[in-house]
Amino acid sequence: MLCFYFSFFVFALVGHDHQVSALANLEEVFAWKELSFAWPSEEVHNAALKDGDYVPGNNLPLGLDRWKNKLFVTVPRWKNGVAASLGYVSLDEPINKTASIVPYPDWKANILPKAGGKPEDDNYIVSVFRVFVDVCDRLWVMDTGLADILGEPTVISPPAIVIYDLNTDKLIRRYTFKAEDLKQDSFFANIVVDVDKDKCDEAYAYVPDLGGYGIIAYSLKENDSWRFKHNFFHFDPLHGDFNVGGVNFQWTDGVFGLALGPADQNGFRTAYFHPLASLNEFSVNTAILRNKTAANDPHIYYAFKLEGLKGEKSQTSASAFDEESNSLFLTQLNKDGVACWNTKRHLTPENVALVASDPGRLIFTNDIKIDAERNLWILSDKMPQFIYRELDPNEVNYRIFRVKVADVIAGTACA
Repeated sequence: MLCFYFSFFVFALVGHDHQVSALANLEEVFAWKELSFAWPSEEVHNAALKDGDYVPGNNLPLGLDRWKNKLFVTVPRWKNGVAASLGYVSLDEPINKTASIVPYPDWKANILPKAGGKPEDDNYIVSVFRVFVDVCDRLWVMDTGLADILGEPTVISPPAIVIYDLNTDKLIRRYTFKAEDLKQDSFFANIVVDVDKDKCDEAYAYVPDLGGYGIIAYSLKENDSWRFKHNFFHFDPLHGDFNVGGVNFQWTDGVFGLALGPADQNGFRTAYFHPLASLNEFSVNTAILRNKTAANDPHIYYAFKLEGLKGEKSQTSASAFDEESNSLFLTQLNKDGVACWNTKRHLTPENVALVASDPGRLIFTNDIKIDAERNLWILSDKMPQFIYRELDPNEVNYRIFRVKVADVIAGTACA
């Protein structure tokens, strides 16, 4: 049976330095006290509030990615009352900083079946943490299938990769993970896609399993998946302690962030990855991940490499790679910011540059993405407060920023 995995323990209030140390000129594009949604009508909105299908304070944005004038935003079903787990906000000018989330692909797909019921077809979304927009105008969604995660976890459907055509908003495929892909503590909170724009049908997706300590590889062409295991996927017991936004907590999340470098002459890439509870960064060539046979070959152990140490308090959730500068961007949860590392240099703490830091506005930088125009997008959401305490609805709790990559790395070791 699939079990939810998200490890958390006792929290304590700690002191916090409120001095703003923003190193980059970030543009605050969106800022919400609570998320709102683009309801079909006021009547539907009021009914959702009345029935508890929409509890404003329970809707926390977590993941993002951009496609043209749409900025996709995910809202995992941590608690009851999430209106829609996948949606977008418009980037058409003028931008409304408190824009309502438009459910994607539509409202129907985001509505949970009634108790005991099952979805009517494959075009549905249960609970999403992160998404990935590929170069072939497709949206890849990792649907956990799990609702009310922090309350009474309910498995609506097995974990699945859901793929949409962004030009038509039509479902391309829903691929449900096989039983052998899953462990008892499996939990899938991320997805990255390895594809060439001239070979769209030959895409591969890589999905870290933060609870079961593995990586699932999926071939679109073969419509098949396989699982890798490795010691590097496990958390570091010495670095699972976090102090973020005035909350102290301990997590045991394993392999989490994953980003792909540029393709080599054979079309393969370097996949950079790290456990969330760790200070190290690792890598493996995607020639390994694409090889189903290699998944069960013990000799591939040495194909996985330790890149180096990022530095103290450098625990990272998400990462993103900028090919032009050869730089890997890394969220810095314990530093209220984002750092970068030029992969042409050895990975040492001295070669990791903190490019954005703000203990007021960048509390828990949960996700980052780099779009086709080389904008770095950053989402911060105060998630520790959301999980362990309560957020103040009178304060801005969720923010999305953007900044040009060239600007944010200027004068740093990543330039």
